[in-house]
Amino acid sequence: MTADTIDIDDYGHANDNERDLVLITGMSGAGRTEAIHTFEDLGYFCIDNLPPALLDQLVELAALPGSRIRKVAVVCDVRGGVFFEDLIAAIDRLEERGNHPRILFLSADDRTLVRRFKETRRRHPLAEVGSVASGIAEERRRLEAIERRADFRVDTTDLPPQDLRALIREEFVPAGHENQMMVTVSSFGFKYGVPIDADIVMDVRFLPNPHYIDRLRPKTGLDRPVRAYVLEKPETAVFLDRWLPLVEFLLPNYLSEGKTALHIALGCTGGKHRSVALAERTAEFIRQDGYTVAVTHRDIARDKARP
Repeated sequence: MTADTIDIDDYGHANDNERDLVLITGMSGAGRTEAIHTFEDLGYFCIDNLPPALLDQLVELAALPGSRIRKVAVVCDVRGGVFFEDLIAAIDRLEERGNHPRILFLSADDRTLVRRFKETRRRHPLAEVGSVASGIAEERRRLEAIERRADFRVDTTDLPPQDLRALIREEFVPAGHENQMMVTVSSFGFKYGVPIDADIVMDVRFLPNPHYIDRLRPKTGLDRPVRAYVLEKPETAVFLDRWLPLVEFLLPNYLSEGKTALHIALGCTGGKHRSVALAERTAEFIRQDGYTVAVTHRDIARDKARP
């Protein structure tokens, strides 16, 4: 295997230490933009409308010593004009050198494509002169050869964008990596403002406040006595019995909708005691479900309470 080979295992997924090249092509209006955005969210290095002649250089660049590029997704389509005619030859050159790009071909029926162009009021790339329908017919003719080479063909005629994203994840995310949604769990103090980037905000100010316990006031929710005080309260037990199942329900549904990053923020008055302890407990629970979780405590050191 040469230095610039992209090795794909028997299941069609890139090995962890090798590189994965996905070529996205197909009919204009069939969902190529949605596809490239999905691959970008999956951590791929993405390029839209790359001339096929540059595929060799791209692979060589990704294979340079020290390169951190492991996953590449490229859109090549008829927008490239005369350059697009070189696509088959470019794929052949890659395969001769041991690189085997996976080709995703997107299509839809003529009526759907025409409707989509009319809705967006965009010009078909092959309809400079003539109707959208004639441009679609010409594009189908030009794409016949590459469609025959495709590894995955998706008809998006009756496929909502979220279902296309789900199909791409199903085909291109390796087994064991399905929960590729980065979850951030944070604590904050309401008196300093709600985090502007939070997707879910939970107010835990209804719980008993350790601030009013002299021995706990200078400590934080990271300290065992405060954590025990908060988590052992009957009110907290009832809250967690409802809160954690809700989180468990929400995460896979956000994931199925194509969300790749989720911020859950829990707030108390100063962001030092209750919200910190409960953010840590929430993160532990989410981590057990196999998600990647980051925990931040925005205001934990901001409120310098006096002993």
